[in-house]
Amino acid sequence: MCESAVNLAKESGYFNAGTCEFIVDQDYNFYFIEVNARIQVEHPVTEQITGIDLIESQIRVAAGEKLPFTQDTIPRNGHAMEVRINAEDPENEFRGSPGTITKLRVPGGRGVRFDSHVHEGYRIPPNYDSMVGKLIVHRPTREQAIACMLRALDEFHIEGVKTSIPLLKKIIRHPTFQAGQVDTKWLERTMHELMPKKS
Repeated sequence: MCESAVNLAKESGYFNAGTCEFIVDQDYNFYFIEVNARIQVEHPVTEQITGIDLIESQIRVAAGEKLPFTQDTIPRNGHAMEVRINAEDPENEFRGSPGTITKLRVPGGRGVRFDSHVHEGYRIPPNYDSMVGKLIVHRPTREQAIACMLRALDEFHIEGVKTSIPLLKKIIRHPTFQAGQVDTKWLERTMHELMPKKS
């Protein structure tokens, strides 16, 4: 996939940050979806695994500098996961939950990163993106990354708005997710189990 992405960028004459998206089937064949000519929301996952600051690299390229690395020198270490914490109510058809954050305790510790702009007293508006922040973990193995993410989500404390945290914990604790046996329709098929409708 990396080779295909590099070839695509070369053939199109594209320079600067971008994301080539592929989808992988059960036999590990991959298929091209699209290119996003920008930094993606998920860029911290790449940063954690490679140790490369993608935003800094993007700025350097835009300033006319050459990157201090080549594709074959980029390291890939461990496993990283990212979840988006949104001010939404999963039990109420994911309706937005605007309001003021009255209490906020963000998890930390080894392998935990939280990218956000919010703070206690911050008002989440009703007319923009509901994302509170991105919680990222990085550990040597996938199993350790899952355990680290669950610990971080358990320690994350926010009051004043409803968030996606309860659903995220259920997803990550689900045995099918932990076994890596998910596909693009998995959440749709499993949602009734994760968040049963209130009668």
